[in-house]
Amino acid sequence: MLPADMVGGVSATRAANLEASGDALKKFVGQVDAVLSDLEESAGNSTKVGAQRIRSTSLTSGSGGVFPEAHGLYEQYNRVHEELTSLSKSLHLQIEATGIAVQGARIGFDSLEEEQRRRFWAIQTEIGRTETAAQDKRHASNNAKSGADL
Repeated sequence: MLPADMVGGVSATRAANLEASGDALKKFVGQVDAVLSDLEESAGNSTKVGAQRIRSTSLTSGSGGVFPEAHGLYEQYNRVHEELTSLSKSLHLQIEATGIAVQGARIGFDSLEEEQRRRFWAIQTEIGRTETAAQDKRHASNNAKSGADL
């Protein structure tokens, strides 16, 4: 049996707990902005991560011979590098979107500047596109592995 104040929806106590005060949201926006700023200035910045590349010629012998283990390591490094670059970019976008969402929760999404609303939805679209591409790539990789196992 539901408590009397739960009939027809969320209890008054729980509703009050879900309400966010302006001060709490301002504090959270400040924290999100600080995290975003720290990420931009760190080695985890997607631009800085993307710039850290190894050339395949760095792993060959002077006579041009290929060292198979080094080549395998090179391929794995590039795969991991690509994933880290993508993760860094995604994290940056998600933190930015969270900041906009918190601002919208504080003042109302309809009260946000048009550019902020547009940016929020552009970020959501970009994250969705990135996730779909990653899923497609994993699916193709799994299918290739399954075919190789036959």
